[in-house]
Amino acid sequence: MLRDRERATITALLDAARSGTGGALVVRGVAGAGKSTLLADAVAAASGMRVLRTSGVESESPLAFAALQRLLWPLRARLDGLPGPQRAALGAALGEATGEGERFLAFLGTLSLLADAADEAPLLLVVDDAHWLDDASSAALLFVARRLQDERVALLFAARDGDARSFDAPDLPAVALGGVTGADADALLAGHDGGGIDPGVRDQLVTGTGGNPLALVELARVLTGEQLAGRAPLPAPLPLTGGVERGFLDRHRRLDELGQRFLLVAAADDTARLTVVRDAAERLGAGADALDDAERSGLLGVDGDVVSLYHPLVRSAVYRAATSAQRRAAHHALAEVLAGDPDRRAWHLAAAADRPDDDVVAALDAVAERAAARGGHEAAAAAWSRAAELTTGGDARGRRLHRAASSAWLGAHPSQAVALATAAAAAVTDPLVRAQLLTLQAQIAWNTRSLDEGYDVVLQAVQVAAGVDEAMAQLLAMLAASLAAFGAHSARDVDPAALVAPPAADASARVRAAAALRLGFLAAARHDWAAMAECFRAGFALTDTDPLDDHVLQPNLAIAAVFLGDDERALRLHEHQLTAARAAGALNMVEHALTRGAQVQLVVGAWSQAAAAAEEALPLTAATGHPGLSALPHALLAAVAALRGEDPDAHLAEVTAIRAAHPLGVSDVLVVGLLHWARALGAAAQPTTALHHLEQISEAGLRRAAAVDRIETAVRAGRPDLARTWVDELADYAAGTGTPAATAVVEHGRALLADDAEVHFERALAAHAHSQRLPDRARTELAYGEHLRRARRRVDARAHLRAALALFEQLGAGSWAERAAQELRASGETARRRDVSTAADLTAQERQVAGLVRQGLSNRDVAARLFVSPRTVDFHLRNVFSKLGVTSRAELTALALEL
Repeated sequence: MLRDRERATITALLDAARSGTGGALVVRGVAGAGKSTLLADAVAAASGMRVLRTSGVESESPLAFAALQRLLWPLRARLDGLPGPQRAALGAALGEATGEGERFLAFLGTLSLLADAADEAPLLLVVDDAHWLDDASSAALLFVARRLQDERVALLFAARDGDARSFDAPDLPAVALGGVTGADADALLAGHDGGGIDPGVRDQLVTGTGGNPLALVELARVLTGEQLAGRAPLPAPLPLTGGVERGFLDRHRRLDELGQRFLLVAAADDTARLTVVRDAAERLGAGADALDDAERSGLLGVDGDVVSLYHPLVRSAVYRAATSAQRRAAHHALAEVLAGDPDRRAWHLAAAADRPDDDVVAALDAVAERAAARGGHEAAAAAWSRAAELTTGGDARGRRLHRAASSAWLGAHPSQAVALATAAAAAVTDPLVRAQLLTLQAQIAWNTRSLDEGYDVVLQAVQVAAGVDEAMAQLLAMLAASLAAFGAHSARDVDPAALVAPPAADASARVRAAAALRLGFLAAARHDWAAMAECFRAGFALTDTDPLDDHVLQPNLAIAAVFLGDDERALRLHEHQLTAARAAGALNMVEHALTRGAQVQLVVGAWSQAAAAAEEALPLTAATGHPGLSALPHALLAAVAALRGEDPDAHLAEVTAIRAAHPLGVSDVLVVGLLHWARALGAAAQPTTALHHLEQISEAGLRRAAAVDRIETAVRAGRPDLARTWVDELADYAAGTGTPAATAVVEHGRALLADDAEVHFERALAAHAHSQRLPDRARTELAYGEHLRRARRRVDARAHLRAALALFEQLGAGSWAERAAQELRASGETARRRDVSTAADLTAQERQVAGLVRQGLSNRDVAARLFVSPRTVDFHLRNVFSKLGVTSRAELTALALEL
């Protein structure tokens, strides 16, 4: 049978979904390769499964969630069973409810709705012409496709290769349909009249069509039996020379003018409803006879109230063959009959317009507002962009282009956002809007291109905002100072400290806190640690009693805590960010809070939590549309593996590949620092190599996080001068900030370099008692114990070595625990391995599930927190129970675990 291998792959997908191990598959091929046929066969083979179908439509691509709405329409009665936030967001996306909806909550609602329906019967989701899906539907379905491993759901996409628009899903399994030959080609060519096919003729036709199945079927329609049998010559050129589309166009042109007009309306339509197409065609004089002619041509079919074209290429062939005036007339007629569908009506009016039109612009503005409120940012960008094209007046046009650029950025299309923002910049004159536009351009730059470029643009935004909005100027100046503290530079001669005046005495706490942070970051950039600490603590004092949910200020408060080495506050602020982002369904902020919080977890020794956060962040980065974001989670996982004494190479290779393919912007300095730290840990047996990597860490926070490794490695590599320089730098920081963790490492370093080592080790341990950084404390205990053992004070050494061993085992630092055990044995004591909880056997996601369940959350609530389905949570929870030997949630909660 034709396409046996591909059919077998699809059959395996369906069988797996029936057994509870769902998945997705993309069927790719050029137009006419047989994708739709394979999908139809899959539907026929889906016994015992419920089938839901949708498809992309070229003319529908600007309509947010249009394809998803068709797919989920049969399940709309189940919306009421979703958790409230998901129900509201998905209901808004599908037009079933009014109000605003966060797009990622709508995505999660889609997954939950499908998982719920699959509990009754396995689902087969069929998505044809995926390359023409509207962007919001495509993003939602890809989000679902990546989370089906534990569901009874099979998701089958068909996408055309070689089209102007593509369906990008490189991480999903795919089958590619090539041309057919031999017996498969015989079957297609003989299918029309059952006559014999001459092998030479067959091969000639295969060569002429590239083996395209649709082209062969169309040739069988137009060639005679004599020609196919080789008894009559083939026409030269073949009737389909130039492509299958031309063959459809020839059939279209054989219709009379009214039949062609009816087909054009059907090609311009995106509802597939007979009543809409017929009513619009009648406005152009094409009535029932024209419909009959179009049906008889085989290019159009009617089933009840559904109109379908024979093949997607029919749509493009007919539409492109029409003149611009004919196309505008068809769209205008469709707009007239779609008064009850304002979004479609607006787009048809826009397609019919060939000059500025205020009424059409107002209709598109309304479309954009509705799309943005539902989380359909791509559709909003398209509507505002088209509205700008039809706008007279530069400033009004610039405002719409700015809104389009903002929506494109929120929809994870940075290159489109850059182009729209650049166009807006040429038109915007209002200073406030210009400051907002510059801020957007800066954000795009520092996230996707260059930290320095983003810094320079945000400086420009501050200068523009300073004269029109003090609060905005203070926040932007704080943001610029934060970037400067990460090492950003501007080629222009701009003093960031002089951009804004001190805030007024009656300014809000938000503005005064922003000013305090600004001064703190500027102090950090010039290494004035005492001034930094004073300013940051002033900012904390202004916000501690009345926490702010501010998407600019709040993350920078957490960054300030990291700069200050206030680990308890940094962990608390990042957890607050994460909780708020989860509740809002703001996936990009969830990813940010997870990865930045994981950096703090790394230094305090919460390595399992750091790994779990990074593991959770990885699939979220795929949904944001910014591939470069996945570098930081991989770098964190590499660092955790290296700290535990495990092999980080797989993650290191991933990061290297990502950095080669995508600019990382502001996160690059963190990623590079983590890479060098991981490589240094892996090369610990070669001090010179390890030192080379540790010298490459440039980000200040990571230099302090890796300070013990840096100082000890410099000593072992025979570079006490370098170790002393690093100790002195850290001593300046410790003196200025009063941070116990820094003081402890300074004393640890002095112990390695001075004759009176014991005094400094004791001081280090005294400081460690006020610090949460268990890895550094364990290293000091080990180093002190080693020093005492070498001084033949074995009894004194044992207490410190036992403490080091216990801490390393608690951390899961296998190689360090073994080193401590060896030292303990050398001191004359047998090292007893601590009974390690079987919690160490849990995967990262199992740890997350267990931790949230222990907080009293239901499976549904845990699923919402982790952006997975309740069934996935149930799967992981059963594994947790099995590995920990418990049988209930109460027993799990009662266990003494470190998760």
